Amino acid sequence: MKQITLKSPFTVHGKGLHTGLTIEATFCPAPTGHGYKIQRVDLEGEPIIEALAENVVNTTRGTVLEKGDVKVSTAEHALSALYAAGIDNCLIKVNAPELPILDGSALEYCKKIGEVGLEEQEDDKIFYVIKRKTELKDESTGSSIIALPDDGFSVESMISFDSPVLSNQFAVLEKLEDFEKEVAGCRTFVFIREIEPLLEQNLIKGGDLDNAIVIYDKKMSQEQLNHVADLTHADHREVAEFGYINDKPLQFENEPARHKIMDIIGDLALIGRPLKGRIIALKPGHGINTAFAKKIRQEIKRQEVQAPSYNPSDAPLMDVNRIRELLPHRYPFLLVDKVTEKGEKYIVGVKNVTGNEPFFTGHFPQEPVMPGVLLVEAMAQTGGLLVLSTVDDPERYSTYFMKIDNVKFRQKVVPGDTLLFHVSFMTPLRRGCAMMKGIAFVGDKVVCECEFMAQIIKNK
Repeated sequence: MKQITLKSPFTVHGKGLHTGLTIEATFCPAPTGHGYKIQRVDLEGEPIIEALAENVVNTTRGTVLEKGDVKVSTAEHALSALYAAGIDNCLIKVNAPELPILDGSALEYCKKIGEVGLEEQEDDKIFYVIKRKTELKDESTGSSIIALPDDGFSVESMISFDSPVLSNQFAVLEKLEDFEKEVAGCRTFVFIREIEPLLEQNLIKGGDLDNAIVIYDKKMSQEQLNHVADLTHADHREVAEFGYINDKPLQFENEPARHKIMDIIGDLALIGRPLKGRIIALKPGHGINTAFAKKIRQEIKRQEVQAPSYNPSDAPLMDVNRIRELLPHRYPFLLVDKVTEKGEKYIVGVKNVTGNEPFFTGHFPQEPVMPGVLLVEAMAQTGGLLVLSTVDDPERYSTYFMKIDNVKFRQKVVPGDTLLFHVSFMTPLRRGCAMMKGIAFVGDKVVCECEFMAQIIKNK
């Protein structure tokens, strides 16, 4: 799958939820590897903030990003729409410290994206794959997020409030293709009893009945209701019963729980990569959402390339017979058993290490360890298969080492290990020369990495 950006820019206008300002935000196409970035065009120098979890500084009634002394907030609805559309790269230009709240949902963003269309880019998507159960809990709030392995991306949301109107709700989004229909139009919500305290915190200055679901669930006098209406510049109205007081009815019985799915997706977009996994969120909020995203970001920064997924039951892209047709190596020096995955710029090879390897006879008889130089050689052979895939009639070419740099050995490899080699181009192939980065894994652990240059030469 290729990375995706917008085919052309689009602009939205609206009020800021917290500032009350009239805001304009323009969403622009961006090059591969750009990710999501937000540019404050109202400030000197038009500074840019990367929409990444490590830049989150506050999560009170929204996600606030900060870099240096520049902040931007309320981006989660826009990010959720970009993420659900499969967009990897986008520059958002905004003339205020937050994005417009619009109608409290992501629907207008989805419609605008549909109008301008999407453009496929050259580079492959880089997913973060949930490989085992991952859980994060907040004991103080009772919130938790559990991520489970899955071939795609899905979200379950379970919310719970001490409220006779909104107590427990459940919602699920099984696939992102249903986002616009099932989730995008679901509005943010607030309890009337929360409005005055939030205003005292200098928040929700732009909140009204047109951009939020307002819930009346605690007895208040008409005088108190009028006071809250005056604070929000709303008309006075008599409310006799507990319930939702918006003029526009709920779109779904569980609209608040569905809106929480939107928030989860927008906050997880801060991981910086599309996710493969099933997310189960209990009492979610921006705090637990972004804390989970930060946890994943730490793992990404610790290990720039995630260990490839490997299922020995899957049919390989290349078996050893095909590899022997492409590479001149033979026993005892053919060190790639099969290829399981390949894109235009990367390849994944497999080597099963057994106790019968001839090099264990002398390295070492009492403590067999695979020589580091052979780990590098195995990655080079895997890289050779990647380079050969760029030419017609690859059987008529061979690849040769020219340079090896930055070799690091992190863990020994012993009989019984299954080696996974991830090799990718560092620069475009030029004049038959390729700079590549190789990383060898056993399980999820990096055992060796290096950079090397190889040249492809036509056989005589």
